[in-house]
Amino acid sequence: MYLRHREAGVTLLELMIVVAIIGIIAAVAYPSYQQHVVKSWRTTATGCLMELAQGMERHFTANMTYVGAPAVAGASCATEGNMPQRYTFSTPVTAALPVNPAAAAFLIVATPVGTQGDSDRFNCMSLSLNQAGVRGVSGTATVNECW
Repeated sequence: MYLRHREAGVTLLELMIVVAIIGIIAAVAYPSYQQHVVKSWRTTATGCLMELAQGMERHFTANMTYVGAPAVAGASCATEGNMPQRYTFSTPVTAALPVNPAAAAFLIVATPVGTQGDSDRFNCMSLSLNQAGVRGVSGTATVNECW
């Protein structure tokens, strides 16, 4: 009687099945991860907008005007980490606010830099906050979806 010894190991077919499964999982997980990263940067930008608005309010409390408030671009939250590669912060001049910032009003805007791998980038686009605490979005999404 012959005893056949089966070789132990992994066949090429088994290895290819495992590689295919890992590829499928990665194809599903990576876009979800990217969206999570984009949303976390968006959350950081909204927090920075609120911090900048608080600085404007402190200036207004001491001087009774927003004019001459510290520059938005130099704020620590706008320059720390990779924030300059993700968002730019500004106080734009608009028809409603011909001075940047006006004596009794301000508008702070966070604008995304590049696409950031954000598939819904056009939905949220720029985030804004004014002296009344009104939050805004320049994209097609609602304020609640982006903030």
